[in-house]
Amino acid sequence: MSFFSPAPVATDEQAMWRVQSHDDPEAFAAIMHRWQGPIRNLCLRMTADLHRAEDLTQETFSRLHARRREWQPTAKLSTYLWRIAINLCHDENRRRTRHGEVPLETGEDGEHAPHITVFQPTPHDELEAGERADQVRAALQRVTEPFRTVLVLRHYEGLKFREIADVLGVPEGTVKSRMVEGLSQLTRLLQPALNDSPPTASAAPTAVAWQPRPQTKAHL
Repeated sequence: MSFFSPAPVATDEQAMWRVQSHDDPEAFAAIMHRWQGPIRNLCLRMTADLHRAEDLTQETFSRLHARRREWQPTAKLSTYLWRIAINLCHDENRRRTRHGEVPLETGEDGEHAPHITVFQPTPHDELEAGERADQVRAALQRVTEPFRTVLVLRHYEGLKFREIADVLGVPEGTVKSRMVEGLSQLTRLLQPALNDSPPTASAAPTAVAWQPRPQTKAHL
């Protein structure tokens, strides 16, 4: 897929309209420029596999372009993109489960490999560095679906409950109940490590500790 310099388009939706109506390559490049990092981060957190995250990111944009006629101009492009990426991640995780594959972020014995740097790290990501962050990431991979998806979208990607509901196509109340169950699972998974650590103010992941980062405007 050719990559062009981003075009000066005001919003994601305007850029996608140009892609849909005129097959505008510069508008599509602008969308990729804005969303490639966030989609990579999502795929990495959903799969814990650096190389597959790269592949899934490229596949997300390939599918976006292939399905450009299906996008409704009244819908947010971000919702459409998140949905494509999440479905690809779910397919990948199911495939790996069937084949008994181990994510590249962990070794055969389940021990963590050296820290993998998340694409385009933010201050929030940097604060997560260290042993406790490794424990949280490892535990997150063991949270069952569909609860893990809600945790990732809410905490790491900063989506509101209403936005997550739109992405997943479920009621907002369902998203909130999945968030509660996801946090409950995560707390149980982290409890052995927390019991071995000195007590701190942030010893357990609570609803307060898992509030999302401030969300930036999705404009180009």
